[in-house]
Amino acid sequence: MTDISDDDSERRSSFRLDMEKELVDIIWTDESGQEKTKKIICLDFARGGLKLDCDISLPVQIAVTVIFRSASANSQKLYGKVLRCIKQDNGWFEIALVLDKDE
Repeated sequence: MTDISDDDSERRSSFRLDMEKELVDIIWTDESGQEKTKKIICLDFARGGLKLDCDISLPVQIAVTVIFRSASANSQKLYGKVLRCIKQDNGWFEIALVLDKDE
């Protein structure tokens, strides 16, 4: 039997929302200092972060702004950092984003 840490247990029991592949906009600054914007798929939203599906890789620890419904006057911005970026069999990348606690 394996021990489950409090963090693992809390993460499993925390609120999680299947986003049904909703499109969101992400903004980040690349290595050359250029601000980049891309529309990507949000797969999952939880209290501490997001799971995204993207056709490009993003560096771990890079700061990212996520904008839900960017065309709407009621759009919402969330701020976070890339925790993981894993290449999938289909060539796309599953990106785990941890949200900033200050926001």
